[in-house]
Amino acid sequence: MTPLLIIVAYLVLLLALGLASSFYLRATSDDYMLASHSIGPFLLLLSLFGTTMTAFALVGSTGKAFQQGVGVYGMLASSSGIIHSLCFFLLGVKLWTIGRKNGYATQIQFFRDRLESDAIGLLLFPVLVGLVIPYLLIGVMSSGTVISEITVGALPSVFGEGGVPKHLGSFVICVVVLLYVFFGGMRGTAWANAFQTCVFMILGVVTFFVIANQIGGKESLWANLKSASEAVDSAKFSRSHIPHLYFASYMLIPLSVGMFPHIFQHWLTAKSARSFKLPVVAHPIMILIVWAPCVLVGVWATTQLPAETPSNAVLAMLVKKLAGETLAGLLTAGILAAIMSSLDSQFMCLGTMFTTDLLQHYGGKKKFSEKQLVTAARGFIVAIVTVTYLLSLLESRAVFSLGIWCFSGFTALVPLVVAALYWRRLTLAGAMSSILATALLWSYFFYQADFGGNPGYKVFGMLPVATLIVVSSITLVLVSLVTRPPSKATIERFFPEVG
Repeated sequence: MTPLLIIVAYLVLLLALGLASSFYLRATSDDYMLASHSIGPFLLLLSLFGTTMTAFALVGSTGKAFQQGVGVYGMLASSSGIIHSLCFFLLGVKLWTIGRKNGYATQIQFFRDRLESDAIGLLLFPVLVGLVIPYLLIGVMSSGTVISEITVGALPSVFGEGGVPKHLGSFVICVVVLLYVFFGGMRGTAWANAFQTCVFMILGVVTFFVIANQIGGKESLWANLKSASEAVDSAKFSRSHIPHLYFASYMLIPLSVGMFPHIFQHWLTAKSARSFKLPVVAHPIMILIVWAPCVLVGVWATTQLPAETPSNAVLAMLVKKLAGETLAGLLTAGILAAIMSSLDSQFMCLGTMFTTDLLQHYGGKKKFSEKQLVTAARGFIVAIVTVTYLLSLLESRAVFSLGIWCFSGFTALVPLVVAALYWRRLTLAGAMSSILATALLWSYFFYQADFGGNPGYKVFGMLPVATLIVVSSITLVLVSLVTRPPSKATIERFFPEVG
């Protein structure tokens, strides 16, 4: 019962924090969706990092390292540290400046004005929502698995020999996140993200040391690290079994952060452009602190767990096996913190997109009161949470593989935002053809890979993302060059230095 009680206590504390933020909520849609642009450097760093470090980073990386070894760190973590910061600097600051100047709350508002078209919004909205939902599924499925594994035997009179059923655990997490997003808005989301980032980083480091000590069985930390690693098959400490092209194509995945709608929304909450300095510098260091222990723990798990252990359950099973009940409960709270710190931002951004890009844009800005806009955003969030939870009850997929598919779609859209910011010749036709090519090709590859069920699916020996980004870029450039360029007024508006 101890781990279960600690998990419940943590969720109650988190819920209280999120609901407390509702007392600071102003009766405006701008405050509910963007926290009135009041987020400073430290809170921006924690909210951005907490949002990007999902179940994919903790549960997914540990499970993938269990299967493939330390090469997983090189495939994603090392490149993510650099590429994420580059995206914050090259895209985030520029989009924040344009967004504050024009009063944007979503990506679609930016693309509508930049490309002088309503149609681009109607095309982008279903594509972005369609890519975010698999991202949401990663968190919802992971939370259910972790809670189920860690609570085995907690309530035998209710659940028999098993733990809390996965579907029940996922449901509770969805409800908790929904409540503090529903009442606290973006400020509640930012506060919860900051708190949860601190929780999962601290407890993640504790997890690493505890597991190392238990596996090593020596007196000093260094001796334990050495002993735990020596017990592992040497092949797990090499990436020689990972093809070079396949390995290199993973470096494209971190680019996806440049088109995440929830990251765009977090960028717009910044108080000033100076708020980006700390995230740009500190983000790579924080990725190292989180990813390196997770990958090593996954490799060490090969000496502790059966080879057939489901990848999604590796971290929870190892924690349960090697930590005491109290520590297992605390560490599980840390895992759930990482999961929920992403779910809340994603739910929040979808509610904002629906209200801003559909309801307000097509219904008329003056037709709805501020209260009605907030109510509409909340209603759509409830609908998305419901749909995501129902989808999570279907056949599960490996968190890492599903995450790669989600990120691949967003990466293929990054040429669009780069061109919109830095290439004056980008046209509406070029942008729409690039989006359509991405959506159709991604759907085809996803179908061919058994909807994520085939983790080894490759295209030309690489991840599908390599083909997707090449096709997306070529289509965007060629079609833009042969179609009518944007108006002079638009060029002067978004590229004032050439006006």
